[in-house]
Amino acid sequence: MDPRKVFSYDSTYIPPVYNGRKKKLIRHPTPVRTRVVQEEVRSPERQKRTDVRRTERSKNAEKSSGITVGCVIRRTLLVLFTILLLAVYSVLALCNTIAKGPSVTVRNLLVLSAMQASATKWAPGLFLDKETVDQIVSDSEVISTDVISLEEYQKNLQTNVSGDGDTTSGADEWANAKDGMRLDIISGSTYKAYVLLVKDPSRVYVGTSSDYKSGKMGIRIFDIAARDNAVAAINGGEFYDVGGQGTGDNPIGLTYSRGACVWNDGYRRTFIGFDSENRMIVTEKMTKAEADALGIRDAVSFQTGNVLIDHDGDNLHLYYADSNTGTAQRTAIGQRADGAVILLVTDGRTASSLGATHNDVIDIMVSYGAVSAAMLDGGSSAMMYYEDYYTKYSIDTSTLDQYQLRGLVNKYKAFTNPRRIPTYFLVAKEG
Repeated sequence: MDPRKVFSYDSTYIPPVYNGRKKKLIRHPTPVRTRVVQEEVRSPERQKRTDVRRTERSKNAEKSSGITVGCVIRRTLLVLFTILLLAVYSVLALCNTIAKGPSVTVRNLLVLSAMQASATKWAPGLFLDKETVDQIVSDSEVISTDVISLEEYQKNLQTNVSGDGDTTSGADEWANAKDGMRLDIISGSTYKAYVLLVKDPSRVYVGTSSDYKSGKMGIRIFDIAARDNAVAAINGGEFYDVGGQGTGDNPIGLTYSRGACVWNDGYRRTFIGFDSENRMIVTEKMTKAEADALGIRDAVSFQTGNVLIDHDGDNLHLYYADSNTGTAQRTAIGQRADGAVILLVTDGRTASSLGATHNDVIDIMVSYGAVSAAMLDGGSSAMMYYEDYYTKYSIDTSTLDQYQLRGLVNKYKAFTNPRRIPTYFLVAKEG
């Protein structure tokens, strides 16, 4: 018997008792047999070994738990990385198939759309050689000029143009104007566009971010509108923007603001502006001497080949580019024969609005009766501001994003804050 285990039994036997002659057995209650088990008595050495084993088991359990959590995290990250890798591979495979597949139209559309934005100009080079990309871009710059007499053009438009091709003779298109302007929102097959008509062209001028001598960054559209106390604005001309990382410090090309030449770097670009008579001037390769002779008061420059509509006094010229099928966020400015200025911005890069093509912009301008028009900077620079427009036009604010609640009319889709740029076309408040 193990001396460390002590058992004790409480046993009591009570014999039966007979009652009288009948010898009736009187049974006593069943005796209780109790087993008392005492705690195991362990030696100090064994107790110590037991404690050590318990401690080790506890540590091993904690370690095992830690390994399990680490494994779960690593496996989760591995799964996510695999999914991401497969997604990237699928996109690249799809793009490669499109680039080298049978549909030249789709290929060209995607290439030209990517080339519209500074941040994605490199993308076509992943799938196509430089010569092919250059050829696609070159073909897109081929212009097909439609010529129509101004008299016939005006007759087709009738007297009052309500926009988007809808004309109503005798109607007062300014009856519901706000701030001497009219905001229209229209949709095409691949775009959503915002058109702001400004009745008085003298209110439209070029606002600059700085004196272009201090090296300051460009200015955001909200800030320049507040600084100049302007009621509306759209983005303006070209600026250095390598890889979409430009700071908007200085413009490119001849620039005028309020009667003064504020920038002249010698680059000859598409020139877009207004003279002292508030007539819109759009032309290619304007020099400072020529601009001064024309009495230019406000103007910007933007690349080349961006004149959309002009006239010579007798005939109207529409500069279509049938091979320029790239869709993008666009900004353009135009003027009607009665002097009203047309400010246009389109959405892009969304499922509901892929963007507008070069020809789409011309067609919108024509629907509003433009006799002069030009393309301005687009992509992530495409912006239209109109102070408190959602109140003036009773737009449900729950449908607007954070930038629209600050006055941006279009949907800004650049995954950043609205850009800092050097020039804007601003609209001064009435009076």
